Amino acid sequence: MDEWDLGRAVRQWRDRVAPEAVGLPRGPHRRAAGLRREELAGLAGISVDYLTRLEQGRSTAPSVQVVEALARALRLTDGERELLFRLAGHAAPGGHLVPARITPSVQRLLDRLDHTPVAVWDATWTLLVANASYDALMGATTTWRGIERNALWRHLVGPGTRAVSTPQERADLEARLVADLRLTAARYPADPRPRRIARALAARSDRFAGLWDTVGLHPGGEQPRRKEIEHPDVGRITLDCDTLVVEGDDLRVMVYTAEPGTVDADRLALTRVLGTQDLAPERALRDR
Repeated sequence: MDEWDLGRAVRQWRDRVAPEAVGLPRGPHRRAAGLRREELAGLAGISVDYLTRLEQGRSTAPSVQVVEALARALRLTDGERELLFRLAGHAAPGGHLVPARITPSVQRLLDRLDHTPVAVWDATWTLLVANASYDALMGATTTWRGIERNALWRHLVGPGTRAVSTPQERADLEARLVADLRLTAARYPADPRPRRIARALAARSDRFAGLWDTVGLHPGGEQPRRKEIEHPDVGRITLDCDTLVVEGDDLRVMVYTAEPGTVDADRLALTRVLGTQDLAPERALRDR
């Protein structure tokens, strides 16, 4: 099979995915039956230009991470996912690599919690997918590229998050994340990605380098269940944050909730409304 088969397969699968199946509005003037290129690119965390080159056969060697992201965004079956990897020149990842696949059961969880902020991370703490409610609360994640999607990078090198923490809470969080990355590197010795992330972090962060050399695999300190989020439009919101580990697939599902009937619940709902309004002009342009 030649490179054109990869592009044709992606286009055909893109055409069959209904927008509402991935949480996007269809819109009254929409002509495309499936996903537009910019929509699939946003869901997969890649640029529209790169997706265009893939579909046109002008880019012939997508990485394993890009192929996995496309398979996830396109809602491919196990057989289709394996075919996509083969068309891209890769073997479908097995148990020796850090899992980056959103399983059907986790996808159903995301679909049913569409009004609750939810994000899914792999074992390296790289963001796999976040729903619209999470983006409305924490800021758009669809523009994050490459290592920008890694939580350690964002805390230790990049712009951080909207979560407010004391210096001690921040130090404990950093130690837990580094310990988790070390544990992941040990658990998947055949996968170079955890150590590649560690090298990139060590080159930019003395704090990471020091923790990598000294922190234990179980650094101690409990992760606070309640978090304060500083939203630019709504203000301070206090929420419960639960991180659920999907053991068999080694995923971390982060869920933010508020006690019903509270001011925080009202503010959380408002972030969703404001987030939808912020995206409305862009969606109107796309639907023309």
